[in-house]
Amino acid sequence: MYRFDRFELQPAERMLRRDGAAVELNGRYLDALSLLVSEQGRLVTKDRFMAEVWRGVPVTDEALTQCIRTLRRLLGDEAARPRFIETVPKHGYRFIAAVEEGQGAFGQPPLPSPTFGRTAVAGTVGGTAAGAIGGLVYGLSAAGEPRDAGMGAISVLLVILAVTAAVALIGAAGVSLGLAAGERRLGGRGAGTVVGAALGGLLVGAAVKLLGLDAFNLLLGRSPGAITGAFEGALLGGGVGFGVYLARAASVRRSVAAGALGGGGAGLVIGLLGGRLMGGSLASLGTHLPGSRLSLDAVGRVVGEQGFGPLAATVTGTLEGMLFGACIAGAIAVAGDRAGRA
Repeated sequence: MYRFDRFELQPAERMLRRDGAAVELNGRYLDALSLLVSEQGRLVTKDRFMAEVWRGVPVTDEALTQCIRTLRRLLGDEAARPRFIETVPKHGYRFIAAVEEGQGAFGQPPLPSPTFGRTAVAGTVGGTAAGAIGGLVYGLSAAGEPRDAGMGAISVLLVILAVTAAVALIGAAGVSLGLAAGERRLGGRGAGTVVGAALGGLLVGAAVKLLGLDAFNLLLGRSPGAITGAFEGALLGGGVGFGVYLARAASVRRSVAAGALGGGGAGLVIGLLGGRLMGGSLASLGTHLPGSRLSLDAVGRVVGEQGFGPLAATVTGTLEGMLFGACIAGAIAVAGDRAGRA
């Protein structure tokens, strides 16, 4: 048995599966894919395809071209940006994705995936970048609000940027590790990706809220309860996991779009249910902590509210979710693309 990305190929049983579901493929095309995968990383010449797949039956080069085109379509590959099948002009083709060999029946847990670390690291980097972008926006908004002379606009910007990026790093690490663990356990199936990312977000969200509330109580004797936590972490993680699952074997651009769709949908649901992501949490801190100089009222005014209200929380939550999901899915896709070209 060969495993690569979300696929399992068992030539002896004449079966190809994606996420556990059978993929329909005619016999010659299955033979061509088996030949490519078995020679992973090595050139398979046109003459060899003719000898081992068509077995001497006279066909034109167009038959081989159509075969490769069909295989790419089924794998979600692109000739211009190959992740699986690379064209070697005038000579043949090469299978460039990482391949694992194993034994056993379909449906058994896959072997440990070499992409686990890549997915976790890339997703963490992407999510942290999203937090930095969001922190820059919120920092600029807060820096423009009137305040006393004790703290300059640059200081406000830098503090909010640092806090938001740090929280995003922790959240992205939890979601990405959960996502990678779900893929590793269930072979890239949608349930594993979504549930793993949701659990990662839930655990990190619960820990951040618990430690945050305790820290404020310890230092200030008071803490606002309306900050992001396990509920928001689970929903956002699940949405991002769903987006990453949809983006598998797609181009970077489509991965970004799928991640934005999943994360934005989760952010919208969180806002509609009264939850808060980073913007809502910052606004809550600024409102409820005595002596706070933090204000995101400018964001509320953009959506027509006096102060940062429910509409602002919903709008910013949706945009945050879109940015978070797009950056994580895009970073994972870029990492996979580079690994495929290595």
